[in-house]
Amino acid sequence: MPLSAVAISIPGGSAGVRGVGGGVLSQGVVDRFRIENGSVLRLQQLLSLLDYSPLSWTPASSPIANGDVAAQTAAIFSPPNGTFTWRDRGWPGRLRALWKPGTYTVFTKGLIMSFQADHGLYPNGAVGPNLWATMLSALASGTVNTGGYNFALADKVAPQRLTVWHDGRIVVASPANTGIADSPTPDGTFPVDTRLRSQVMRGTNPGGGKYADLVQYIAYFHHNDAIHYMPRADYGIPQSLGCIELPLADAARAWPYLAYGTLVMVIG
Repeated sequence: MPLSAVAISIPGGSAGVRGVGGGVLSQGVVDRFRIENGSVLRLQQLLSLLDYSPLSWTPASSPIANGDVAAQTAAIFSPPNGTFTWRDRGWPGRLRALWKPGTYTVFTKGLIMSFQADHGLYPNGAVGPNLWATMLSALASGTVNTGGYNFALADKVAPQRLTVWHDGRIVVASPANTGIADSPTPDGTFPVDTRLRSQVMRGTNPGGGKYADLVQYIAYFHHNDAIHYMPRADYGIPQSLGCIELPLADAARAWPYLAYGTLVMVIG
């Protein structure tokens, strides 16, 4: 598997290897190295075949048998040719622009995190031996994702809103509060990395006072910033300390779609 540690022992002395001239090594030698990592393109192909990607992948020639371990392992380093196609037409252009075949970006990181969370691996987007082995095992057993693909877009332009897509359809469109000027919600795209049904959030306000707020339906996406329910008199304006706050009913509807690896894009 990629990045696996390998040790090769070459014995010396009279019982060891001999050169063409009959010479021997005075003592044994152990050479240690790691196998190179696999292809990002093959990683993306496998994530499509396992239904974690919003893009399908079709090989240009006869597909490799899912249970052919030798051929599947070889493809990790030399991916076959093929074509990626968006499964649904309803995805916004901002998401489509994130897709870069053959390049590890936040788009691919989110897919990996979703797979890791489903298969008992730590959802950090890291590509290592356990990830490759688990993906090939899932492919061989036909264990594919059944939860679909999700995407969230937070717009800081007034009136502020959060929109959530599932399999190319808008499933939540809610007024939202983002960070105040002294503690803004950062622009960018970030995968959900922690989910909690409820939590007492503690911290310090810009004025120095402490807070301890019980919030619900929490999906962290950037350090201490999360999408969650927060009781407010109104929504749609900057009120938080970096989080994206939603009304209770909308937070409850959005939370199931804010799974591990779901991309949260913040614009404005």
